[in-house]
Amino acid sequence: YFAYGSNLLRERLLLRNPSAAFCARGRLQDFKLTFGHHQGRTSSVWHGGTATIVQSPGDEVWGLVWKLNARDISSLDKQEGVENGIYVPIEVDVHAEEGTVLTCRSYQMKDYVCGPPSPQYKKVICMGAKQNSLPTEYQKKLEAIETNNYAGPVPILEEIEATIKANKIHIQ
Repeated sequence: YFAYGSNLLRERLLLRNPSAAFCARGRLQDFKLTFGHHQGRTSSVWHGGTATIVQSPGDEVWGLVWKLNARDISSLDKQEGVENGIYVPIEVDVHAEEGTVLTCRSYQMKDYVCGPPSPQYKKVICMGAKQNSLPTEYQKKLEAIETNNYAGPVPILEEIEATIKANKIHIQ
């Protein structure tokens, strides 16, 4: 599975997909990262636009390849809103850092209208990019993304932060 949005952050992905294991860092050539609302509707989870990839010659999207047990695919599909027609699974060729090309499942938003992400969603993506040492230039691009300045509660972020905090306690 090639992750390029909030699932860059290990703790986010593991909330619903416990079998996920890091496989590789890699890039998708001739695609760009963009944010939007499915059919113009703001994400009720993230309170802003969510990430998607669109074909764009000459551009690239960095992300992570995760290995998941087949039993987690339905959970991942549910997280991505496949059953509601928000995202569709697609097959992409990811150029892994070590030079191999991996064919992966990823997701692309259907019927999207461009819209900025919430600061909270952007934060999770940037945390994941940093956690997994994506290229510095790409991290800078992510940091520069404009947000919608949403300031209300985001329960999923609170759940992720609680998991991170609990893991740090277990590690020490």
